Amino acid sequence: MKILHLDSCALGNDSASRRFTAQVVAALVADNAAPVEYRDLAATSLCHVSAPLLQVMRGHWDASLPMNAELQAEVLQAEVLLQEFLEADVVVLGAPMYNFAMPSRLKSWLDRILQAGRTYHVSSPDARAMLKNKQVLIVSSMCSHLDVSHEMKLLDSHELHLRTVFTTMGIERVKAIRTDQWNGHVETFNEWCEDLLEAA
Repeated sequence: MKILHLDSCALGNDSASRRFTAQVVAALVADNAAPVEYRDLAATSLCHVSAPLLQVMRGHWDASLPMNAELQAEVLQAEVLLQEFLEADVVVLGAPMYNFAMPSRLKSWLDRILQAGRTYHVSSPDARAMLKNKQVLIVSSMCSHLDVSHEMKLLDSHELHLRTVFTTMGIERVKAIRTDQWNGHVETFNEWCEDLLEAA
């Protein structure tokens, strides 16, 4: 089992999602000695996806557009991120929500791993089949002054969005848990980790 550990919160050590993704990964490694690839998306220079980069990733490259050094670097970076994702058996993703949306760097990462024919299918199920055995654990959190009912609705939407992205890629085992659910619930935390290990 290989683990891809991703954080995306910009708050550094003050981030609840970072603390809990670290706990999950530590528990998985302690029980399984699995190799871990870690990437801090908030500290990674991920720009918004440009039209030329989209064309390259979609295989629609127009030779009239120059393959300059900047675009070459973006293409290489996108390929590295995609390979990290494809090689992982378990993805532990810290996905906080602030200002009513996911962090922009997380969206930029998704834009690079969502590639037709490689992580989701267009006209055949082949791409979905290659990701079928992967599993994703989404660790969500939200800091706001909204009342509970509004906050839950926003988190429901946030988690549904991410679930839909991964299930579109054929990943059947996608679990979303919230950082506040861990407070004082050690047994529940252990159960979640055991579920991941058993499914891997």
